[in-house]
Amino acid sequence: MSTAQAELQQSAVLYDDWAASRCRAVLTAIFGEPEQRTFDVRFWDGTVDRGASPNPPFTLVLNRPAALRRMLLPPNELSIVESYIAGDVEIDGSMEAASNLAEAIGGRLRSPIAIAKLVRLVIGLPGQAEDDLADTRFPEHARRLGPRHTPVRDAAAIQFHYDVGNSFYKLWLDRRMVYSCAYFHSPDDSLDAAQEAKLDLICRKLRLKPGERLLDIGCGWGGLIMYAAERYRVDATGITLSENQATFARERIEKAGLGDRCRVTIRDYRTLTDGDGFDKIASIGMVEHVGLSHLPVYFASAYRALKPGGLFMNHGIVSLGEARPKSLGERVFRTFWRADAFIDKYVFPDGKLTATSDVISAAEAAGFEVRDAESLREHYAMTLRHWVRSLEEKRADAIALVGDHTFRVWRLYMAASANAFSKAAINVLQTLLAKPDAHGHSNIPLTRDDLYAGA
Repeated sequence: MSTAQAELQQSAVLYDDWAASRCRAVLTAIFGEPEQRTFDVRFWDGTVDRGASPNPPFTLVLNRPAALRRMLLPPNELSIVESYIAGDVEIDGSMEAASNLAEAIGGRLRSPIAIAKLVRLVIGLPGQAEDDLADTRFPEHARRLGPRHTPVRDAAAIQFHYDVGNSFYKLWLDRRMVYSCAYFHSPDDSLDAAQEAKLDLICRKLRLKPGERLLDIGCGWGGLIMYAAERYRVDATGITLSENQATFARERIEKAGLGDRCRVTIRDYRTLTDGDGFDKIASIGMVEHVGLSHLPVYFASAYRALKPGGLFMNHGIVSLGEARPKSLGERVFRTFWRADAFIDKYVFPDGKLTATSDVISAAEAAGFEVRDAESLREHYAMTLRHWVRSLEEKRADAIALVGDHTFRVWRLYMAASANAFSKAAINVLQTLLAKPDAHGHSNIPLTRDDLYAGA
């Protein structure tokens, strides 16, 4: 080795030592000394700071000296997320456990003094050019299509989320491609069994009968309408705003020989009329896209399309925190912290979870009678863990289909959602709504015994 090469190597070692020392100071300011942490930290040169646990749930990997600068400048939730999406930071182990990192950092930044101290430390970290993440974000031109929840902008948002590619979803969904909470009779149930149990539960709650007309608002890839047409002999129609989903669902319907009583159309829920005359309606995982301001329109549309005496199953995620009062300080912090910016930019554009009370109030204002409500919160955490595990097992295939950035978005989004459900930050409710006829009849049995007969 020449003298110049030796000097260059020595400079690189000194630089790594300096950068690692700066990073350790930042990590200590946020998470405490290594022995106070539940996780390990691995640096770009392979060195590891061991945490308190001999079997940590995950290791935080800093892939380059500038990783923490990317992660914490500016100090908010979106920066933390984007450092992972860009590959500056890696999570080796449980992404669900690692999703608590943002909350831990946010907990340390509740005062201007703490923020200023952290920023001073982070500014001293090495810098680098940022990766372009625009390919994974909801495009800005789509946001200029009109105000939130206009039909054209809703269509763009739905297509952004669901048109990632049918092949991508097939990697980690069940065989029926049901993209909503499953229903587990036992933790040992397979995802296929649990999703079929959920579809059957919906059909039983709707008390489907042969020959009835069923509408599925936001039908996805047709899992529910195909199941209901096949097992309950109904005439089923699904509507969606995703061309990819509609095309794939039609192919599946044709292959299953259900074309005579099962169909999918591209249609906005706002176009439903009293002339549609459905006996039963389901909406599974659709209300999250509607938005608080449009809940009255959503329920009024379903009410119009439903025959008197009919039933409507609304299955959707709600926020437990939205109903709870927030102090001025909490509201200011959420703005500074950019809470929900990740979901809005990368996952569900324009989507915002509402409180249970908002959903129920809007349904009743439209004329519906609430007949039953069931929380499936623990079931959704279990469902998401199945999805994350399958996605991680097929990482190479997923990256080949959608790229590394998109793989990381989905891994993080689903793992963080599992964490939120398990901690009771969010919930998922199946709410059975009735449209009583002119005599007040709702056609609901006196007890729930029929729901569980033979179950």
